[in-house]
Amino acid sequence: MTRTVDARGLACPQPVILTRKAMQEGAERITVIVDSETAVVNVTRMAQKAGWQVAQERRDNAVYLHLTAPAAAEQPQEAPAPAVSAPAGPTVLLVKSNRMGHGDDELGEILIRGFFHTLTEMEDVPEVFIFLNSGVKLTTEGSPVLDDLCALEERGVEIYSCGTCLNFFGLTEALKVGAVSNMYSIVETLLSAGKVISP
Repeated sequence: MTRTVDARGLACPQPVILTRKAMQEGAERITVIVDSETAVVNVTRMAQKAGWQVAQERRDNAVYLHLTAPAAAEQPQEAPAPAVSAPAGPTVLLVKSNRMGHGDDELGEILIRGFFHTLTEMEDVPEVFIFLNSGVKLTTEGSPVLDDLCALEERGVEIYSCGTCLNFFGLTEALKVGAVSNMYSIVETLLSAGKVISP
């Protein structure tokens, strides 16, 4: 099956997300049309990491990325992976700000929106989200990522916001997703986590 993904004019990470969907839907050959070097690099990296061959063709002010799925017969037989014990506790996402990174605030807000939207497209996501400090603004009314958080909660993600932080910002009554937590529970969760990550 051959698919065409026209991702011209789409901001990161949409070209990668659309390409990944086509790959998951069983396409053996995919032509991805993009018009930015960032998209060229990101789609190519993602496809090659998944074992796909990528060829570039530049025409009409766009780049056509021709992706070919790895043939099953050409795949080397993998040795069984050694048994690895799973982490003792869940993976916890600790969100300490309503922006991502340090520097320009507007860019940080764009990045945090992209981060949570991309999480909704991933198969494996952290089991627990904890929001602290200004991060609690993301779980309250008017949050630009509220729809994404609700979708993740429906998939079973546990979402907790610091009650002290909500109160500090006057947002206790504005909480729209997840539950209010306290510092004792937050510390307990972090100490029992298999892994803690923070955007």
